[in-house]
Amino acid sequence: MPPHPFPTEKLRDWFRKNKRDLPWRRDRRPYSVWVSEIMLQQTRVDQAEGYYRRFMELFPDVGALAQAPLDQVLKAWEGLGYYRRALHLHQGARLVRQDHGGEIPSDYNRLIQIPGIGRSTAGAILSLAFNRPFPILDGNVKRVLSRFYHITRPLDQSETGKTLWQKAAAVLPEKKPGSFNEALMELGALICLPKDPGCARCPLRKGCQARIKGDATELPVKKPAKKIPHFDVTAAVIRKAGKILITRRPEKGLLGGLWEFPGGKQQPGETLEACLKREITEELAIEITVGEPFLQVRHAYSHFKITLHTFFCRHRKGRIQKIGIQDYRWVKPEELNHYAFPRADRRVIERLTEHGHLPFRPQRG
Repeated sequence: MPPHPFPTEKLRDWFRKNKRDLPWRRDRRPYSVWVSEIMLQQTRVDQAEGYYRRFMELFPDVGALAQAPLDQVLKAWEGLGYYRRALHLHQGARLVRQDHGGEIPSDYNRLIQIPGIGRSTAGAILSLAFNRPFPILDGNVKRVLSRFYHITRPLDQSETGKTLWQKAAAVLPEKKPGSFNEALMELGALICLPKDPGCARCPLRKGCQARIKGDATELPVKKPAKKIPHFDVTAAVIRKAGKILITRRPEKGLLGGLWEFPGGKQQPGETLEACLKREITEELAIEITVGEPFLQVRHAYSHFKITLHTFFCRHRKGRIQKIGIQDYRWVKPEELNHYAFPRADRRVIERLTEHGHLPFRPQRG
């Protein structure tokens, strides 16, 4: 049986009646679309709404974002996770100001040269802000198209990606491509759900091959999840003259540009105290005395989990050198909230605030 034609108008009608009133849908400037698309990567809509409003208040246009210090941008992003997105936005804004006169380009080849903008994000900006017929392929769209066309190859295969891009381009209308792309994403977010697709309410149900074959919940096919590794990580709350030492991570790599309590990952056969002393020496070139344990924090990232073990410590000797860090500060406890920290370190700060600046006591033995 030949495939059923894609019901474009039914999807448009459904979207007009059911679309959510979201803040980024009230502002179709290229900058607003860009910020919202980056923010919605790896973030639920309900979580992103408040962050988006605050971010746009602080940085209402490309120029404001480009001029802002990175610390301020990361602080505005604090709690959203995947901080590489915020770094790319900041770098991208500066590139747009420098190379494009402060105007986000409407040319695809120039747009994808901006940090953090890939093919799908470029398609969203071009279709939503410039009304140009470029497809998108986020997670929601992949799921809708995989089910409608019954694509059974695993998503991680390159051939699957090529097929999905071809389908996304084939169904895209020349007229109002942005609203059509939005409708596809909204359908995936509200109806074509991963575990419980609302097939009876779906405007695509008549031609959806997965619904007809009865295996919608099995698509799209993903490779089996790998076992998530766990690491023990140490961190030092080093105090001197009423201040606490914080260090800034290099901008490249995990949690780039964020501040933290210095420390690092435990190696096999190493005690937590030995790990902390070694890490501090390797990163800062100083020696510390490790005091009493303070707080353990369990936290999960996308591909691994950690238990963060914090200790109160004292600086014994040596002058701090920026070997494995980008910067450092001695700050008063009440000043910690001025800096952007990873979520696990933020838990430590909350406990410090709750219990006050506890006295240092060296470990016995």
